[in-house]
Amino acid sequence: MSQQVPPPDTLFPHYRQNIQDFRQDLIKRVSKYAQPDVRKAFWQVANTLLPYMGLWALMIATVVYEWPFWTTLLLTIPAAGFLVRLFILFHDCCHGAFFPSRSANRVLGYITGILTFTPFEDWQRTHIIHHGASGNLDRRGVGDVWTLTVDEYLFASRIKRLGYRLFRNPLILFSVVPLFLFLIIQRFPSPGAKKRERSSVIYTNLAIAAIIIVMSLTLGFKTYLLIQLPVIFMAATTGMWLFYVQHQYEDVYWARQQHWDLISSGLEGSSYYKLPKVLQWIAGNIGLHHIHHVRANIPNYNLQRCQNEVPLLQTVKPLTLLESFKSLWLNLWDEEKQKLVSFYSIRMLPRSNCPHSF
Repeated sequence: MSQQVPPPDTLFPHYRQNIQDFRQDLIKRVSKYAQPDVRKAFWQVANTLLPYMGLWALMIATVVYEWPFWTTLLLTIPAAGFLVRLFILFHDCCHGAFFPSRSANRVLGYITGILTFTPFEDWQRTHIIHHGASGNLDRRGVGDVWTLTVDEYLFASRIKRLGYRLFRNPLILFSVVPLFLFLIIQRFPSPGAKKRERSSVIYTNLAIAAIIIVMSLTLGFKTYLLIQLPVIFMAATTGMWLFYVQHQYEDVYWARQQHWDLISSGLEGSSYYKLPKVLQWIAGNIGLHHIHHVRANIPNYNLQRCQNEVPLLQTVKPLTLLESFKSLWLNLWDEEKQKLVSFYSIRMLPRSNCPHSF
């Protein structure tokens, strides 16, 4: 087995020498942006929820008046984009960052959670765990993408390796997995959920069921499916990609518990995904993920200003849209090389010491 080595100082020359000073200085610099703004929040609700509802009305009209189905499908594309953006508002509410009021965050969180098929408090709990363990090799498994090290993969059983290969196959990871996650998995409480989280799952499921019943009685179940399934499929796939690429790229940060550091997991283990302006707007600035993992309660509408005004953050190398597609073929964490590698790159490694052969 390979030995874990401390993560390299790739970003900030004084980091390892003055880690406490560095952490305090960075937190101080970004903290002023963690101030929710009611006007900006309501404007985002208006420019996201209202267009989404309007597109739903148009899609219903195309089905009711029996327009060619391709016209409905065309409208599902922007609708899916607005649904992705609604999920970002939901995400901010989970961090208590969107509104100054905790109650307002909870109310909007439940509403957007119902629209995105995601129970507010149950997802909030697992996502907070993700923030506290992102990049920690010894605390994987909650709110993250299944990732094995090279050694773990080589020493795994044949069935486990096959399952891992299937899961990491892009055709499955970005089609079957997101649909299964949003439509099936999130209908049940997550492991370790307490009464409050379990209740949020029940309330969300009841609300979704009520919407389906009303739609079925007024428009027909088929009409509802013809609209909802394409929208949720495209939105879930896009959301899965965004979450994947935020923590799955070649020079990402992973470390064992004794070497793991929260600030490193943010700045080195969360990508600065630099998207074209239109896509950045749809994604609610979530591409500025390095900032989000340094200070999770910065509202999405303050992230770009924080990036522009804090020079320290600008030293993080951006990941472009074109470069990000390389991540599709990076599947395993190499503890010796300290980077993600592909299945292909380990094809010649000796497996004579492994208890199983693939």
